[in-house]
Amino acid sequence: MANIKSAKKRVVVNELARARNNAFKSDLRSTMKGFYAKAEEQEVEKAQELFVSATKKLDKAVGKGLLQRNAADRRKSRLQKRLNEITA
Repeated sequence: MANIKSAKKRVVVNELARARNNAFKSDLRSTMKGFYAKAEEQEVEKAQELFVSATKKLDKAVGKGLLQRNAADRRKSRLQKRLNEITA
């Protein structure tokens, strides 16, 4: 354990940030899984809602520094491709 006061604070702050980041990423993964599940069931309306939600969350993850821009763009591209397949 750290001896210096600022180091102790960093430990606490890092734990809080880690918990917040994990919760956000978990929510993002759940939304994406939901999208793929609805796409598999051919539920276009619900899939479109989840697509919008997932892309918004991906952009927020980039803004928070949880994902790199290219990784988020790649995931959005895959979501869009899947949505195009079920709407066509």
